[in-house]
Amino acid sequence: MLTQEDDVDIHALRRRGWSISAIARHVGKDRRTVRAYLDGKRQVGVRAPAGADTFAAYAAYCTARLAEDPHLWATALFDEVTDLGSDRSYPSFTRGLRLRGVRPVCEPCHPAKGRPVAIIDHPGGQETHWDWVELPDPPVGWDGYGKKAYLLVGALSHSSKWRGVLSESTEQPQLADAQYRVAAALGGLTQDWRFDRMSTVVVNRR
Repeated sequence: MLTQEDDVDIHALRRRGWSISAIARHVGKDRRTVRAYLDGKRQVGVRAPAGADTFAAYAAYCTARLAEDPHLWATALFDEVTDLGSDRSYPSFTRGLRLRGVRPVCEPCHPAKGRPVAIIDHPGGQETHWDWVELPDPPVGWDGYGKKAYLLVGALSHSSKWRGVLSESTEQPQLADAQYRVAAALGGLTQDWRFDRMSTVVVNRR
């Protein structure tokens, strides 16, 4: 990729009658690159697409799912499109969501600018939010379960206090054990639990 200065130089040298090879040697770039900029096929500051937009095949599905639930976690949606055949990494998937603006704006969640902010009250002891976090490189003794470890996180909506328990699987027995230990670490149970389509609790049958 050429800098703005290089681009100015190669066009000036070309107008003076320099050959492509001479210009390439002068700026230290290969001839194909120089020719592409001279022919207008490439422009300074504009990168060529990395490849086919594989997110396009799942854009409509993601749009429909987020229209149903604007608060659907990206991790849950990523699991769904992976089950549908997507082979994108999680960072690539979330980048596709951001670039396309797929997630609808939720006014209560949208940061307020230039106006008073309303704080949503969560009474103490009312709600615990649960979710699994996938982690790479599990302990050696967990090889039989796969290539990931799992952290069950429980967070109190009232205080944002949270606790987590590391587990070798998200299966039902491990979920129950991890929930018991997290609840004990948080000081007891709340009236409501929120899962957001968490694995093991909800099975997607779409």
